[in-house]
Amino acid sequence: MITIKSEEEIKIMREGGKMLAEIMEEVKKKVQPGITTKELDKLAETLIFKSGAESAFKGYDNFPAAMCTSVNQVIVHGIPSDYELRDGDIISLDLGLKHRGFFSDMAITVAVGRVEPEVSRLIEVTKKSLKLAIENIRPGCTFGDIGSIIEEYVESQRFNVVRELCGHGIGKELHEDPQILNYREEGPSPEIKPGMVFCFEPMVTMGDWRIKKSSDGFGWETKDGSLSAHFEHMIAVTKTDCQVLTMK
Repeated sequence: MITIKSEEEIKIMREGGKMLAEIMEEVKKKVQPGITTKELDKLAETLIFKSGAESAFKGYDNFPAAMCTSVNQVIVHGIPSDYELRDGDIISLDLGLKHRGFFSDMAITVAVGRVEPEVSRLIEVTKKSLKLAIENIRPGCTFGDIGSIIEEYVESQRFNVVRELCGHGIGKELHEDPQILNYREEGPSPEIKPGMVFCFEPMVTMGDWRIKKSSDGFGWETKDGSLSAHFEHMIAVTKTDCQVLTMK
């Protein structure tokens, strides 16, 4: 069942989303060659603690860290480690917190040092696909309509959308109904209504969209080893359009 949030609940989630966006910005500033993904996670956890919130990810389904750090071919859920980022890498930072009983969740992909032009384009296309989705979210359209916009744009840019992972509703639980695909699936799709809060998170690959489990048992990566990018925002639907809650 898709829950409808009250204005007060959305206000609380907006507070949490703003806190999360500020923390993510601080972590992003530290992404550079030589830093370990474990150091980035430690910074994120420290900043969440200082904000007065709780980590959404640590301990969730036994995940051992506060932040997912997914490097290069790893799409999502990469475990922070002693791996030192290198010039030319890309890293997806996925972070969540719990504030006053409600969850917030967002993700960005960052280039490490200088990357090849096509890699930079992968990041920009993924980011723009989320922007296009947000610009078209309004009451009366369906999740399938928005997924189709993402898919069509990404494929027009000669990249592929991951099909085995998806976005989700969010609120008092980190993952709520519905599951939100980044492509149009055959059949009916739920209508988007005022008061819904959910996370759209396109995941895009340079190569094939098929995925496999990482050796750490948590991450998901491209089956063909191609690079991938990931962006995510938490969005509340109003009477006329939508608001991005994970912004400073």
